[in-house]
Amino acid sequence: MASAAGKAGSETLRAVAEACKKKEWSKAIRIITSLPETANSPVLLCNRAWCYSKLELNKHVIKDCDKAIALNPSILQAYLYKGQALAALNKQEEACQVWQTGYESALGLPEELPFVVQLHSLAMGNPTTELASKSSAEEEELSFNTSGSGSFGSSRKSSKVSAVTITESESESMEHIYGGSRSRQSRLSVTVDIKLSKGIQQVNRGNYEEAVSIFNSILTETPNSCGALLGRGTAYAFMRKLKKAIADFSKAIEVDPKTAEAWKRRGQARAAIGETAEALEDLSKAIKLEPTPDLLHERGVVNFKLKNFFAAIEDLRGCLAQDADNKHAHNYLGLALTASGSYVNGIKAQCRAVELDDNFKEGWVHLAQSYKELADAEKAVDCLKKAIAIDDKYGNAYRLWGILLYSLGEHRNSSKMLTTASELEVDTLECLYLRGSCFQALGEFSDAVKDYDSILDMDFDTSENRTLQILAFYQRENALYTVTKLAQPFGRFDMDGDLSPIYKEAWCKRLPPDFYYHSYKPQPVLKEMSKGSLRQQDTALTKSKKALLDAADAIGRLIQYNSPGFMQNARQQRMAGFAAIEIAQKVSYTWRTMNENWDEHFKIKEKVVPEKVGRKNKKKSSNGRSANKGGQENNDGMDPFMSSWRDVYSIAVKWRQISEPCDSVVWVDKLSEKEFAAGFGSHTPMVLGQAQVVRYYPNFERAFKIVKDLIHEKGYVNDAANRLVNMKDPGKLRAVDAAKDCSDLFKVIGRDFWVVTPCNSTHEEGKVLDGTRLTLQKQGTKGFDFSIRTPGTPPRWADYDAEMAAAWQALCDAYCNKAYGSLELSELEHVRDCILRLSFYWYNFMPLARGTAVVGYVTLLGLFLAANMKVTVPIPKDLQVDWEAILAPGLDTFNEAVKPWLYSGTVIDMEWQTLPDVSSTFSTTGAVIGALSLQEW
Repeated sequence: MASAAGKAGSETLRAVAEACKKKEWSKAIRIITSLPETANSPVLLCNRAWCYSKLELNKHVIKDCDKAIALNPSILQAYLYKGQALAALNKQEEACQVWQTGYESALGLPEELPFVVQLHSLAMGNPTTELASKSSAEEEELSFNTSGSGSFGSSRKSSKVSAVTITESESESMEHIYGGSRSRQSRLSVTVDIKLSKGIQQVNRGNYEEAVSIFNSILTETPNSCGALLGRGTAYAFMRKLKKAIADFSKAIEVDPKTAEAWKRRGQARAAIGETAEALEDLSKAIKLEPTPDLLHERGVVNFKLKNFFAAIEDLRGCLAQDADNKHAHNYLGLALTASGSYVNGIKAQCRAVELDDNFKEGWVHLAQSYKELADAEKAVDCLKKAIAIDDKYGNAYRLWGILLYSLGEHRNSSKMLTTASELEVDTLECLYLRGSCFQALGEFSDAVKDYDSILDMDFDTSENRTLQILAFYQRENALYTVTKLAQPFGRFDMDGDLSPIYKEAWCKRLPPDFYYHSYKPQPVLKEMSKGSLRQQDTALTKSKKALLDAADAIGRLIQYNSPGFMQNARQQRMAGFAAIEIAQKVSYTWRTMNENWDEHFKIKEKVVPEKVGRKNKKKSSNGRSANKGGQENNDGMDPFMSSWRDVYSIAVKWRQISEPCDSVVWVDKLSEKEFAAGFGSHTPMVLGQAQVVRYYPNFERAFKIVKDLIHEKGYVNDAANRLVNMKDPGKLRAVDAAKDCSDLFKVIGRDFWVVTPCNSTHEEGKVLDGTRLTLQKQGTKGFDFSIRTPGTPPRWADYDAEMAAAWQALCDAYCNKAYGSLELSELEHVRDCILRLSFYWYNFMPLARGTAVVGYVTLLGLFLAANMKVTVPIPKDLQVDWEAILAPGLDTFNEAVKPWLYSGTVIDMEWQTLPDVSSTFSTTGAVIGALSLQEW
C-alpha cells in the first residue's frame, strides 16, 4: 500500500517537475492544487506560491505564503516569496518587514544559512554581505517531501529527487518578479544574488544611477549575467536612455534566447521609440515562450498605445481570463473598449479596476478621462478628487483636471490646475501650452507670451512635442496681434483681413514657421508689460454689462448639443449669446432701414445684376444699402447695416475667434490663392483608425447608407487621385449592399475613395450643388478614416455664395415686405422658413476652416431674435443640427428634422429690444475679452 502511494507520489512529483521545466506554470499549479495534502503542507503551499510568482500573480503568492507561515512559522521560503510579491506590488516597507520577520525566524537554523543571509540582506539593505560557503553555490531544486508512507509535504524539511531537478534559485525567482529573468549560466554566488537584489531595489525606488553602478559591478565580474543586463537595461529605460536599454536587452537575448522577460523589456523599449512592428514582434515572442497574463497585459497596453484597440481588447481579455483581479488589465481594457465605441462596457471595466483597489490613483484618473470624453464633467471631477485624495502630489490628476476645466470654459481655474501640474513636472510642454492659451483667452497676454516663449526655447525629439511647439509660435503671434487691437473697437479686430493668407494657411496646417517666414512680418513684441493686459475698465461690471451678461448666458445655453462628447462650455455659450444679440441688433437696424426705404430698395434690387464672385471686394451700389450682395464683407466692421449674408455671419465668426484663441477659425477663401484653388476645407471623422469618434459616430449608420446609395445611383466613386472607379458591375453592387462596416466596403472598392453628397439648389431650379465628400481611407492594417471632407474650391464657393446671397435676399424680402413688425407667429412663418433656408446652405457650404456648426446656429438664433422671435427650447437629445443639414439632399429633408421642435419652441419676444447695444457697451476688443472672462457662471 505504502509502495503504491509512494509510486503515485513520485509520478505526481515528476509531472509537476516536467511542467516547471517547460514553464507550464498553470499546469503545475493545477497539479499541486489537486493534491489533498496541499492545504496542510507548508512546503506544497510554498511550491505553489513559487509557481504563482512565475505568473506574477502576486496576491495568490501572498495568500499561499500566509497559509504556509500559519502552519509553520519557520518555513523561510514563505517569507522570501511573500516579501518578493509585496515588493512587486510596490509595497517596499511591508516587504522589508516580512523579510525581517523571516530573518528573525531563521536564527538558530544553521542548515538554512543561504536563506538567513539573503533575508538579512533584504531586510537590512546590506549589499556587501558575503558568504564563502559551498552551500551558497549549490543548486536549489523545487522541493517535495516524500516519506515511507507516501504522503506529500508531511514535514518542514524536504528531500531532493535526483531523477528530476529544477535548477532555479530563490534569488532568480525574485529577479523575475522585479523584472529580471533566469539565466542559464552556473549559479551565482550569494554575493552576486545580493547585489542583483539591491540593484533591482534601487530601480524600484527610482535611484537609477545607483542601480546602474551596481549592475555595472556585476557585469564586470560576470559579463553574461542576464539578471544584471536586464536590470541595467530597465534602469536605462527609466532614464529614457532607450537605445542603451535596447542594447542590454538584446545582449540578454543573445545569452539566453528563451528569456521571455528580455523579449518583453525590449518590446516595451522599442515601442517607446516608435519601432512599432518590432515591439509587437518582441512581445509576441515573449508570449510564445511564456504565455503569462502579465505578458498579455503588456502587449495589450502597447497595442492600446499604438491605437490597435481590437488587438488590445483581445490581449487584455486573455490576461483577465487567467488573472481576473488584475486591476491594470481592467483599466486598459476599459480604455480600449471606450475608444472603440463600447462606452458602457468600457466604463464598467474601469470601475472594476478601482473596485479591486480603491487606492488605484491611475485607475481613477483614467476613469475620469473616459467620463471627460463622454462629456460627463461631474463624474470626471469626482474621480479626479479621489485620485488627489490618494496622492495630493499626483501631477497627472491636476493636468487632466486643468484640461477638463479648459473644456468647460473655466480658463482661470484651469490655469491654476495646470500651474500645479507643471510644478510637479507632469507633461510640462502641454501644461505650458494650455496655460498660455488660458492666459491669452483671459487677456493676460504678457503671461501667455512668457509660456509660449518658454516652449519655443525647448528642444524636442518627438513629432507630437514639435507640433505643440509649432502651435505655440502661432499662438504667440496671435496673442501679440490681439494686443494691438485691445484699445480699438471690436469691429477692427479682423484676423482674416489683417493676417497674411499664407500665415493662416500654415497655422491651419500646423506647418513650421519657416514654411512662410521669409515673407512674413512678425507682430510687434511687448516692450512694456503693462500693455500686455486688460485695462481696469475692460473688466469693470456696469449695469449695462450685467444686463447683457445675463441675457447672453441665457441665450447661449441654447447652442448646446445634448450628445456624448459635447461638453457644457460656459465661455462658448456666453460668446454665442453675445454674438446672437449683436446679430439681432444689427439685422434689426438693417431691416428697419430697408423698410423705411422699401420702394427705393425694391427698385434698386430689380436693377442689380449679380456680379461674378471673385477674390476682390465687390463694388457697392450707389446708395450702399442693397441687400443683394455676394459673399464678401461689405463694411469695415463698424457699419451696423448688414449688406450681405457674409456681414451677418462675420459677427459670429469674430466672436468665435476671440473666445477660443486655440482654434484656427478663419474663412477658407481668405487663405492663399494656391490653397483656395486646391480646395482647402474641413475634415470631420466619424471613425478614425480603430476608434469611433464619440461626438460624430452617432451619424455613422446614416452616412454609411448614403455612401452605398450614392454608389448605386451614380455607378462610380472617385479614388484618392480623383479618378473615376466604375462600380456598375452587379456583383460589386451586391457586395456593396452586403457591406456592414468600413472593412467590408473597402474590400469591395479596393482603394481609398470618396463620393459627394447632393445638395439641391433653391435659387436655381434643377441645379445640384456639391455637398460634402463622404470619404473612406485605409489606416494601418485594420483601421479606417471614415469622414466628411468639404473642399472650399473657387467654383464650389461661387455656387454657394450665389445660393447664400439669394437666401439672404429672400429673408430680407420676407420680413421687410409684409411681416415687418408683426407679432403673430403665423405671419412670420415664411420668415422662419427663410432663416432655415439660409442655415441649411451655410452648413453645407462649410466656409470656415473650423467652427461652422456653432457659427451657423448662433446666427440662426440671432436672426430669429431680429424678427422678434425667441427660441426657448434646447436642441433635442442626440440631434446635431449641422449634420441634419449635411446629410440631407435638400432643404425639405432638413426642415422635416428641425421644424417640429424648433417652431414649437418659438415665442414672440420684444424684451430683447430693451437690452443695451452690444457694440457700444463692449466698445473695444479688450472689453469683449473682459466680458467673456468675467467669472459669473
